[in-house]
Amino acid sequence: MIKVMATAAIQEAYLELVPEFERATGNKVVTLWAPTVDVMSRIKEGEMVDLVIMAAGSVDELIKLGKIVPGSRIDIATSGIGVAVRAGAPRPDISSAEAFERTLLAAKSIVYSFGPSGVYLAGLFERMGIADKLKPKLKQVKGEPTGAVVARGEAEIGFQQVCELLPVPGIDFLGPLPASIQKITVIAAGLHAGAKEPDAARALVRFLTAPAAVPVIRKKGMEPA
Repeated sequence: MIKVMATAAIQEAYLELVPEFERATGNKVVTLWAPTVDVMSRIKEGEMVDLVIMAAGSVDELIKLGKIVPGSRIDIATSGIGVAVRAGAPRPDISSAEAFERTLLAAKSIVYSFGPSGVYLAGLFERMGIADKLKPKLKQVKGEPTGAVVARGEAEIGFQQVCELLPVPGIDFLGPLPASIQKITVIAAGLHAGAKEPDAARALVRFLTAPAAVPVIRKKGMEPA
């Protein structure tokens, strides 16, 4: 049995690919899903798994802490940040950085995550010089997709990794952030230093990065790394 701890960015592609891996190899995969901040704290506190899948920067941090085997990081996919509104709502202009800024300032409420996309957006708002103006209407969520908050009408506009927005019902996906302000996150796997099934875990990573996995990764809003 392979025990994996992973964040939601890879979830849609992973859930389609892993059953194929299990059928092909006979290995059983048990997956623990958690937000980035929770994965980091759980691994730092000593929780044991075979494989960790999350943003590459966080994998690197765990390598430095001795929690993940040095040299075991394998990049799986890349994902950009996307924008969504409630299904049927007016579609604001996000075609350029200038239009994006106008849309943010006009929005009544904005939701973003505690994950890598949220960290980036908080910095982006600061760099754009609009953080103070946006602060009263910002909502940050953990443990559910921002798209779900938008779908319920609790926020006018939402941001998250494209691959995390696409499967959410009740929203209209507007597209990715403009290229000039986009942030691409690399999603990577790392072998836990205390892995009980290291060979099987490595086999799973090879499966997730094989050419046959590419169409699934792209279908779910990501690009192969």
